[in-house]
Amino acid sequence: MASEQPEIVEKRTSSAIPHWSSGDGDVTSIVDGDGVTVYDEDGNGYLDFQSQLYCVNAGHSNERIVEAIADQLARIPYVSSGKHNDTRSALAQRLLEIGPDSMARTVFSISGSEANETAVMLAREYTGAPKVLTRWRSYHGATYGTASLTGDTATHTAIEGHAATTGNAKFLPPIPAAFDGATGEELAEKAADHLEFVIRNEGPESIAALLTEIVAGSSGGFTAPPGYYERVRELCDEYDILLIADEVITGFGRCGEWFGVDTEGIEPDLMTFAKGLTSSYVPLAGVMANEEIAAHFEEEGFDVGQTFAGHPVGCAAGLAAIDVYEDGLIENVRAVEPRLEAGLRAIEDRFDVVSSVHGRGLLWGVEFADPETGEPFVDPRISDADNPVKDVLEHAAERGVLFGLGRPGIQLLVSPPLCVDADEIDEAVAALESAVESAF
Repeated sequence: MASEQPEIVEKRTSSAIPHWSSGDGDVTSIVDGDGVTVYDEDGNGYLDFQSQLYCVNAGHSNERIVEAIADQLARIPYVSSGKHNDTRSALAQRLLEIGPDSMARTVFSISGSEANETAVMLAREYTGAPKVLTRWRSYHGATYGTASLTGDTATHTAIEGHAATTGNAKFLPPIPAAFDGATGEELAEKAADHLEFVIRNEGPESIAALLTEIVAGSSGGFTAPPGYYERVRELCDEYDILLIADEVITGFGRCGEWFGVDTEGIEPDLMTFAKGLTSSYVPLAGVMANEEIAAHFEEEGFDVGQTFAGHPVGCAAGLAAIDVYEDGLIENVRAVEPRLEAGLRAIEDRFDVVSSVHGRGLLWGVEFADPETGEPFVDPRISDADNPVKDVLEHAAERGVLFGLGRPGIQLLVSPPLCVDADEIDEAVAALESAVESAF
């Protein structure tokens, strides 16, 4: 359990520049972790309800994964990505066993951003078409290539200010705010009709792929209405567009099944993965491809690569992590999800500033808005004013629980490791409830 009411003493203790820093504050230093709890350099414990970056799915310091890493290091720590390796080949096969039936081969990468870039490269080469469709309020990475695919304004604006990329078009996400408050079947129909309009407007022959998170990740944990993804799959088939599922956050049990696509019953043409594959103990990512795409590149060759793609140490961690997930953690997600949802919805019912709670499995968004206007108290996309959502996060941290700030920052994310138990959920929900009361 996290220590009660830790006194947060933030210090500049590192010469490293932290990512996503605003430059106007100190950063907490995390030095230890076990299960769902992490500890700072002063010994304060925090329930990690953001899994650091929605990625430590197996919890911190899982012995089975650590031992697998050590064993691989002792045997052979590195093998060129241009050669085969027994651990790498074993993981590639294991991924196909747990992945959707449509998947036939695996191409390894290093990070989620690079996996998404690889998937787009494969799609463009395979189809000969230049464009990729992604939705507004999405996140697919922060490299030059993936920032242009990302629909998060702060990310792509910051990067494209210096090096814009081409061949990308955006469509609206299937959320009520984008379609006059529609919900359910009406929302699914309106969102899919809009997508078809975008496809026709861009020119179907110019579109290589549609890249989408099945359940939104850091953009808020929102799910699509029933029937939406069936229609998306139909549109991709009708217009000869490849469907790429971005499973960087939703993969490996986060949503209660092996992958987010499993919760919707759809088969992608390409699927990217990262983060939870190794519980993020070692960087590892990749792309799974269907038989037709795989056969094309096996015949034509694959002329690019990355030095650390499919690193044997990462592959060993991945094999061990899959065993851990299979040995009860995914079942635990399904078991504790109702408790987490009930706690978050109780907060939604109590506070009129909480405008929406949405998610699946152990990936949830809590959105805030002014009850009188229905608009965000502060929208960081258009304002530099103090954001009360950040105040909620700070108050929660003071109570010993870490949550994430969503994209955009009108919401927070609740995403604990898959090993979380009922008592830890209750403690985190109580801290969040108290934090919302303090902030508002």
